Amino acid sequence: MKLALEQIRPDADSSFHILLTPHLENVFLWHYHPEYELVFIDGASGTRHVGDHISRYEGSDLVFIGPNIPHLNFDYGVTTDYRKVVVQLDEGFLGQLIGRAPEFAAISRLFDAARAGLSFSGETKAKVGAQLEQLPGLQPFERIMALLTIFQQLATSPEATSLHGKPVVGQYNLAEQQRLRQVYQYVEEQFQRPIALGEIAAVANLTEAAFCRYIKRMTGLTFTQLLNQFRINQAQKLLLTNHTVTETAEASGFESLSYFNKIFRRVTGENPLQFKKRHRE
Repeated sequence: MKLALEQIRPDADSSFHILLTPHLENVFLWHYHPEYELVFIDGASGTRHVGDHISRYEGSDLVFIGPNIPHLNFDYGVTTDYRKVVVQLDEGFLGQLIGRAPEFAAISRLFDAARAGLSFSGETKAKVGAQLEQLPGLQPFERIMALLTIFQQLATSPEATSLHGKPVVGQYNLAEQQRLRQVYQYVEEQFQRPIALGEIAAVANLTEAAFCRYIKRMTGLTFTQLLNQFRINQAQKLLLTNHTVTETAEASGFESLSYFNKIFRRVTGENPLQFKKRHRE
């Protein structure tokens, strides 16, 4: 579980980048980037992990994420035949394109709100999702106009929910990024056994108290929450490969089956048996 800085470049003859169903379902990509990201996924159910927000989406999802918010790829662990459209825009996209034009005031507010992460439901999700799927087939001018129309619909939609809780402002400095990568790498390598707070604080070269403040500031989670989140994601993969609940709990680093069931429900909204049954259907 490494926090990766994703490098993004606009497409040719375009001011933004489009990805179509990149198929990262087997990749646990906990990452961030300085670009805005609009994601629509259809035909899938999975984990929505944006900053310190963790929940599940069912059937489809539409999310608009602001710059530098750590997030998990939305197709992680998905086993169905899904479609995904990702639009990535430079942080200065809005200012470069429309400046301070009053006609775009609602879109400007949308971009400000996206710095805390937004999800959309209902008719907005269905309508905008269909429009996003058509974007790649348009010529550059029609594509940018269609995207602005999409943003206007999102900006005026009553079906938006804030995810992250607080805006992410500024970019993590290089030293903080490197330290966080070391923490995640250690978790990835050692999650199957107990990891003491003093042990992980030493990896980050911090005192225990300083480490607790640091990890909360960087991820929005306590270290216990972060470790449990990673373990539960590993557990989901094991449950999908026909491991029993008891085998999964042990292999994921949980010493108590009851505690595993409790944390699994807290993170995913269902117990392990419900998760296995739903994915067998």
